[in-house]
Amino acid sequence: MEYSEPQPRLPTSPEAGADVASEELHSKSLFREVVETLLLTVIIFLVVNAATGRFRIEGTSMYPTLHDGQYVIVNKLVYMFSKPQRGDIIVFIPPSDEHRDFIKRVIGLPGEHVTIKSGLVFVNGIQLNEPYISAPGPYSVDRQLGPNEYFVLGDNRPNSSDSHTWGPLPAQNIIGKAWVSYWPLDRIGILPHASYAAAPGS
Repeated sequence: MEYSEPQPRLPTSPEAGADVASEELHSKSLFREVVETLLLTVIIFLVVNAATGRFRIEGTSMYPTLHDGQYVIVNKLVYMFSKPQRGDIIVFIPPSDEHRDFIKRVIGLPGEHVTIKSGLVFVNGIQLNEPYISAPGPYSVDRQLGPNEYFVLGDNRPNSSDSHTWGPLPAQNIIGKAWVSYWPLDRIGILPHASYAAAPGS
């Protein structure tokens, strides 16, 4: 009786096309990661643009605090949680020109009485100390503000279109608070907030 010796079992070779399937899975995974990254980028972009804006200073109405051609970031959300304060530098739509954005400093708050005499500014009869202005304004003003009105002035008082010419600023016209200067490089930084120790409500 003859016996044949068992033949050694050879290792099973991978199925044909296994490498192709692996490459397809890798390609799909890479494509998904690219799509997810792009979607995340778009979402971040939309959130940042909803919360902030970029504003270019045109003219010299806020000199010496801000200069012509300077760029600032505007915080659009801050006034959803708090109201504008005296000394804030804000960007808004002026009632005199709804097709442009202006940038000025908040001087009078809702319900206050603003008076300007010989360039000196008084709020409810108390004079404001304003070391940031370029020169006093050559005009006189006597204005009682309503419950949703603000009085805004440029720091360059002799050369600024502001509340002394077109009146109070309605609260709904305010876009946001000028927050950070980012251009030119030598003016990068958070914009300073003015303090009025003797002023009412400050």
